[in-house]
Amino acid sequence: MLTYWLMFLLPAWAAVAAPSKPREPGQSLEVAWLVAGLALALLIGFRHEVGGDWGTYLAHYDDMVGAPLQEVLEKGDPGYYLLMWLATHVNGGVYLVNLVSGVLFSAGLVAFCRIQPRPWLALSVAVPYMVIVVGMGYSRQGLALGLAMLGLVGLARKSNLQFVLCVALAATFHKSAVLLVPLAVLSTPHGKLWTGLWVGITAAVLYYVLLAESVEKLVVNYVEAEYQSEGAAVRLAMNAVPAAALLLWRKRFVLTLQDRNLWTMLSLLALAGLVVLALSPSSTAVDRVALYMIPLQLFVFSRLPDVLGGGQKVRTWVVAIVMYYALVQFVWLFYATHSQYWLPYRFYLLQDYWSQTPVI
Repeated sequence: MLTYWLMFLLPAWAAVAAPSKPREPGQSLEVAWLVAGLALALLIGFRHEVGGDWGTYLAHYDDMVGAPLQEVLEKGDPGYYLLMWLATHVNGGVYLVNLVSGVLFSAGLVAFCRIQPRPWLALSVAVPYMVIVVGMGYSRQGLALGLAMLGLVGLARKSNLQFVLCVALAATFHKSAVLLVPLAVLSTPHGKLWTGLWVGITAAVLYYVLLAESVEKLVVNYVEAEYQSEGAAVRLAMNAVPAAALLLWRKRFVLTLQDRNLWTMLSLLALAGLVVLALSPSSTAVDRVALYMIPLQLFVFSRLPDVLGGGQKVRTWVVAIVMYYALVQFVWLFYATHSQYWLPYRFYLLQDYWSQTPVI
């Protein structure tokens, strides 16, 4: 458990110690961020028997041993199964797969945090759920989320092409990422006709290649089976809080027109998620889509101290946000039904050093 708290407390300390004035995004990549990204990638990649789906991923890896390439590419998430298939050919084990996933997830997270006005606060917000639960538990969707955040960085730099390419790649690892493609059109303030044309064609191709044959199966598995996810309402509410804050104080946020369009749309979707959850027979389906709304928490809370505060009040709001997410992590670690699958944290590279599985 100490590992998880260090993952949170180090960026939280940096967030509280940062100057009251927010920094300008786009500064050079500091050594501290390189270290943070590398540490996250290693902790995610070399975790051992951590996460509720650990056994499932081991079974998927075993299925790829000796499988023909054509069969691999016909899997529902071809990018992820191809990665597993390649790992079997170098005997890398599930750890190599997790390491690649961890690197891509961490790269997306670090890149996204660094374009926020308070990057360390954004990282602190990410740790309790996005990093620990999603990054270390949902390998495929965690990887897809990391690529989606790289895409969001592209949108912030007015590169619709980067966004669509990143989301298209993300969809090969978890097909649900296809749902993000229309955001490129909805957030574009100018040239919507041309953008809508090429993005629409891209979305149609991705749907045909990745989703068309799976729609019926997804409906049966999630909706008709009425799969339920414990805590889905809480997780959607965590997205709804920053969504409501952005919409309520929308005029106080200093944003470009494209950012305003994008994050307003995501805020509306996050709030709509609560309505859909109440009406949907499957909370799992809604919960999985809502994972792509988590960057909204990072975006809003890294700006909220400067929106609501002034002078010394800024640091007070930073501390309040850090305390809020410390509470989130505490409640999840001690009271969540499935947190037992994350405890204790074990690091694979230390297995040979210690005579028994280390508890760190």
